[in-house]
Amino acid sequence: MPQLGTEVQVRAGDERDLGALTDIYNHYVRETALTFDVTPFTPEQRLPWLRSHPEDGPHRLLVAQDVRHTDGGSGAGPRILGYATSSAFRPKAAYSTSVEVSVYCSPDATGRGIGTLLYAALFEALAGEDLRRAYAGITQPNDSSVRLHERFGFRPIGTYTEVGRKFDRYWDVAWYEKQLGPRT
Repeated sequence: MPQLGTEVQVRAGDERDLGALTDIYNHYVRETALTFDVTPFTPEQRLPWLRSHPEDGPHRLLVAQDVRHTDGGSGAGPRILGYATSSAFRPKAAYSTSVEVSVYCSPDATGRGIGTLLYAALFEALAGEDLRRAYAGITQPNDSSVRLHERFGFRPIGTYTEVGRKFDRYWDVAWYEKQLGPRT
């Protein structure tokens, strides 16, 4: 898996990461409109989500970890800096060759190239899968996420206007698409 310097490594996520992953996601639930969840989760509530991302196949969960620092200095293992996922785009069988992707970084790890490292590893892992398209929904405005996705070949395909309400305002979500696999 790709590495950023020698201190950050990317690997498949697993149940030992559940607390850290939940903490990262809950930051975005509580503090931002980047996700439209409005109530923070417990790790137990996030367990089905984690288990829906096996180590192989089209639905992946990759984590970036700082191998020099442990969570909270407790010796609990490397500190999780962020994660990327590919998930089912829609539940109907004909959509099985499409995935929705996302990346979330710990608030103190943004702007360090962690999202780029995670997406590079994710798309490398997905290269051998029977996939045709990746989609990403980006709550607007979010220039850094737009730049990240465009760097990986995503192109805008449309915007849902005022599709979600959070923090007493309406938010638009721009949708981006990336071709996976060879052109036919």
